[in-house]
Amino acid sequence: MEEQVILVDERDREIGTMEKLAAHREGALHRAISVFIFDEQDRLLLQQRAAHKYHSANLWTNTCCSHPLPKENTMDAAHRRLREEMGMEASLSFAFSFQYHAVFSNGLTEHELDHVFIGHCNQPPVPNPMEVADFRWLSLSDIRHDVLTHPDGYTAWFKLIYQRVFRSY
Repeated sequence: MEEQVILVDERDREIGTMEKLAAHREGALHRAISVFIFDEQDRLLLQQRAAHKYHSANLWTNTCCSHPLPKENTMDAAHRRLREEMGMEASLSFAFSFQYHAVFSNGLTEHELDHVFIGHCNQPPVPNPMEVADFRWLSLSDIRHDVLTHPDGYTAWFKLIYQRVFRSY
């Protein structure tokens, strides 16, 4: 069965569902989640997206990100995807939501109303190789430096929000 995303209006009110790839082809506004996990040294766990991802493949990004399933709330989706992508459990807190629009060279478009969650965990991740190529823990200063020197190595949404997440943390 094809994965569905939740279509929303500008105020995050549900207006329907659509097959995930179709939503990215059409640039339809849909609900998303992003999780940021910090360790006891205030380092952020980053993942490198798997090579076969249909957009932003091999780019570095936040700990995990995805879409809630129809009828799934964002907190449950954040916990589910943290387990599925990184093999981790953590207490999560809602931080903020934001909307962004990014067009990719392959013709796909991210148009998301993203719910951002922050958590803490000191256990090592056990990444799912179908989702994650690599991972690393970095401080804010190391991330800033790397994003400035290698901006094409990071996802569009991560570059928009990582500094705000550190301020919210």
